[in-house]
Amino acid sequence: MYRIEERGAPNTLEHRVFFRNEFGPISPFHDIPLFANHEQKVFNMVVEVPRWTNAKMEICKEEPLNPIKQDVKKGKLRFVANCFPHHGYIWNYGALPQTWENPNVVDERTGCKGDNDPIDVCEIGHRVAKRGDVIQVKVLGTIALIDEGETDWKVMAIDVNDPLASQLNNIEDVEKHMPGFMNATVEWFRIYKIPDGKPPNEFAFNGEAKPREFALEVIEETHEHWKKMVAGQVDCHGVNSTCVSAEGAPCKVSISEAQEIVKKCPELSDGPIIENEVDKWHYSHLQK
Repeated sequence: MYRIEERGAPNTLEHRVFFRNEFGPISPFHDIPLFANHEQKVFNMVVEVPRWTNAKMEICKEEPLNPIKQDVKKGKLRFVANCFPHHGYIWNYGALPQTWENPNVVDERTGCKGDNDPIDVCEIGHRVAKRGDVIQVKVLGTIALIDEGETDWKVMAIDVNDPLASQLNNIEDVEKHMPGFMNATVEWFRIYKIPDGKPPNEFAFNGEAKPREFALEVIEETHEHWKKMVAGQVDCHGVNSTCVSAEGAPCKVSISEAQEIVKKCPELSDGPIIENEVDKWHYSHLQK
């Protein structure tokens, strides 16, 4: 149903990954439905970072049609450090479309405002996905990272087509069938910024993973926040709402106009080779 169109040269500041459906370009943030199956609570997930990779790719909130681009820090492309024994991201990492962690509202569960992003998802199945994949996932639970004073939910989920999907129905099932995985996940998020000179990250609930029903409530709430944001009813904090088909959005464009937005970016070309420094291991551990 969805495919990607890359523009610019990979591993450069100009590289963009646009999304298309059968009719033309769309916004992965606003036009891809949150639910793949509302009744069964199956969600669409946009894969931004395939497992084992380091490039900090994310849906660009500020640009029209919200293509995926690499995060930039101090003018340079951002790569997540490898904190031994991990290499890159340890799950397929991405976002739930049509959700928004509202920075105008304090989340009563965490005591912090939202981080102005769609909800992050860690997909824990066996397949290494591709950047730009839109996969259907079952939600298992969530942890709540507190990132520089903002709520940053990390939803744990599994591809519905994964061999383990039928056995994983809630967060406690992860420890049963994948022992040690949740501890590794919390450690990863706690230490991954230490090589950049930052302190360990903090969590709400002391890093305890909350169950599926809790996560579903969070998702539904952020979906309602997104509806108000895309409709222009609240301060959007710089989020670009240009889209093609999102219900209630005043910033819709035609397919031909969307195609012109894509064409403004340079065509796909060869990019530079990633430096070996990206593969360096960092021995960042918490003091016991």
